Amino acid sequence: MKHSGKVDQDDIVWARNVLLASGRRTEREEVDAYRVLAQVGPAAYLPRLVSALLSLSYDTARGERHPACLALREEAVTAARAVDPADSARADLLYRALDGYQRELYTLGRRAEGLAARAEMLSIGRAQAAASGDLTVKGLRDWAAGLSEEGRHAEAADSLTEWVTAIRPDGPGDGSLAWSLLEWAAALDAAGLADQAGAAFEEIVSTETADAANARGPMACHLYALIRYAQMLDTRRQREQATSVRREALAVLTELAATGERKSWSDYQASFWSVLLAISGAESERWAPRDPRPPFGAKPGQWSPDARRRYFDGREALREEKDTLAQRAAMDPDRHLAELVRVHRVLTVRSAVYWEFQTHLFPERTHLLFDEGVDLARRLFEHHPAHEAPALVTALMDRSTFRAAAMEFGPALDDFSQALHLLGEAG
Repeated sequence: MKHSGKVDQDDIVWARNVLLASGRRTEREEVDAYRVLAQVGPAAYLPRLVSALLSLSYDTARGERHPACLALREEAVTAARAVDPADSARADLLYRALDGYQRELYTLGRRAEGLAARAEMLSIGRAQAAASGDLTVKGLRDWAAGLSEEGRHAEAADSLTEWVTAIRPDGPGDGSLAWSLLEWAAALDAAGLADQAGAAFEEIVSTETADAANARGPMACHLYALIRYAQMLDTRRQREQATSVRREALAVLTELAATGERKSWSDYQASFWSVLLAISGAESERWAPRDPRPPFGAKPGQWSPDARRRYFDGREALREEKDTLAQRAAMDPDRHLAELVRVHRVLTVRSAVYWEFQTHLFPERTHLLFDEGVDLARRLFEHHPAHEAPALVTALMDRSTFRAAAMEFGPALDDFSQALHLLGEAG
């Protein structure tokens, strides 16, 4: 925001007329008017200028960013900083301006600056929490997500440990505890803290078990949590416990196949599934050294625009790689079939997460991918039955949870039962 030092009286009259006029004014005219009046009445007009700049920077009706979005949001931050520190609304105003600014920085790929803005947001949140005595610190989850994207998983896990510790005494509430536990468990796992991650996921299972039993949450979410927890236990070679967890999952899925959910729920169970699918799918990814990795465990709406764009846009390259591998695998399955199965799974997971996040049309858009994944894994298993059962188990489990998320519980049970047979757990 620029200050001229002296404001022309005609400009002041014009600005007031713009704001007082009964006719419709444009957002641009409103911003220009507040720019003028903020110089003569900062206490009254700086906060309004911040709001007007943020509104102009993004057309919510059209879903379009202003060509000068970054400059407008940077000016909003400058205007918010200029508000009198004694104003009780200043902290929230600056936080809001920084939030818009960091999103645009991330959109443009200016990740270091975006993370710095999140650090300032966290500082504001800590000051407010200290003043109020509230243990929940605003900005902590966004900060943790930013750290995860930069590969600073241990720091992200520490931040989420602080967050979960603060909100846990309030209980499950509206489901916010379960979502936070997911973020925490994923960060711990990414940091290599296997025991702590396992304990966190066990808490997720306990929360979902209680929610389903008390009709506070869908049985399907309980199912997804159990299946993912069993996969984690398998990775840690705790086979006996994993088998026990899968038996519990089988009981839940058997009831769902017989009677469906005990009550009607919104679509959030599909979002829960997609987040768990993304966590599981990360095991098949091979990241470029400098690419940001999404903060798995968080919903895609919490990822930075940059990380989200790269993750979803990468599907085109995966399709091309898959087509090339398919041709090679037809000629030489020993060398290329296993890699084809892996690449296809990465493409399937990214596509399912994309369509669930964008439109909730994931059943229509991705069912063929899940079917093809099972066919490819079965082909690999038939080629190397002694070594490739795990790939087919994974493909069947993926399709089972996909079908459950699409409310196709009978077919989901069929896939799950086939996977148990391969694992030697059918009895």
